[in-house]
Amino acid sequence: MSGNGNGAAAAEENGPKMRVIRVGTRKSQLARIQTDSVVAMLKAFYPGLRFEIVAMSTTGDKILDTALSKIGEKSLFTKELEHALEKNEVDLVVHSLKDLPTVLPPGFTIGAICKRENPYDAVVFHPKFVGKTLETLPEKSVVGTSSLRRAAQLQRKFPHLEFKSIRGNLNTRLRKLDELQEFSAIILAAAGLQRMGWQHRVGQILQPEECMYAVGQGALGVEVRAKDQDMLDLVGVLHDPETLLRCIAERAFLRHLEGGCSVPVAVHTAMKDGQLYLTGGVWSLDGSDSMQETMQATIRVTAQHEDGPEDDPQLVGITARNIPREAQLAAENLGISLASLLLNKGAKNILDVARQLNDAH
Repeated sequence: MSGNGNGAAAAEENGPKMRVIRVGTRKSQLARIQTDSVVAMLKAFYPGLRFEIVAMSTTGDKILDTALSKIGEKSLFTKELEHALEKNEVDLVVHSLKDLPTVLPPGFTIGAICKRENPYDAVVFHPKFVGKTLETLPEKSVVGTSSLRRAAQLQRKFPHLEFKSIRGNLNTRLRKLDELQEFSAIILAAAGLQRMGWQHRVGQILQPEECMYAVGQGALGVEVRAKDQDMLDLVGVLHDPETLLRCIAERAFLRHLEGGCSVPVAVHTAMKDGQLYLTGGVWSLDGSDSMQETMQATIRVTAQHEDGPEDDPQLVGITARNIPREAQLAAENLGISLASLLLNKGAKNILDVARQLNDAH
């Protein structure tokens, strides 16, 4: 890792000083917990560095009266953080990977994907419905979710329920559930509840046959400037090979479908005996029309040999020079192949109609 010349000069002037790495994050409690966990991992690798956390609000944090799918902004939770990164106000940014678009703005890359936590969705019930499941909730019970993906899949599976948008950070959504009497249950990412220490609120974990998860859900991504080799080297130690390859396949699938917040797209991945399995699906907004398929690819994660730097080492916005390129390409091709299969079978029509209906309402 190359040293920071300016930092070294300052250290000589003022006596010994620890180099400071500035870490950007959203202000929410969950974002801070996630960022603290990444900083703790980096401190374990680099005890000689000091980390300073810089918290800020994003567009997605400020607009709370509109469904995410209506705002029409692909970088809802990332734009302000990337602006700080671009202006060199921070050195790296920690995100929930599912918030990062599959095409990043020029000049940025995901330099690390940490080991994934539980990627599934969880149901949190109103206190009066504790002990229930979605199946056993009363007819016309209202379930809150900020996600078209969740609503489309669950409407299809549980037609006796009504689904309504609920926004805000985790604390806000749980308060709305408990205090407003409007919702019988809400759907949240299990990983977020685990990180907040709120496992006791989980009433049901949704299995893939009930609700497949969002691309990248449960994983944390560390974004850096694409040409900042020093930071790429520094954060690259955090890459978890299995999580990385699963997420490359998922992001390649979503990118090739041209999906995003405004259409219901979901995935499920698994690695077993050198095989990467990817299931992907698309749904109409009400869940009445859907299409899903599963494909697999052989992934060989052998020791990486240095071929020298490449002009564009990124795959779906991710740079991972310490993970074999062949394995990364196999994962990316799996995602593209599955998306192509669905598109050939008519998925584009489902997505186009979903997009038009979402824009119209």
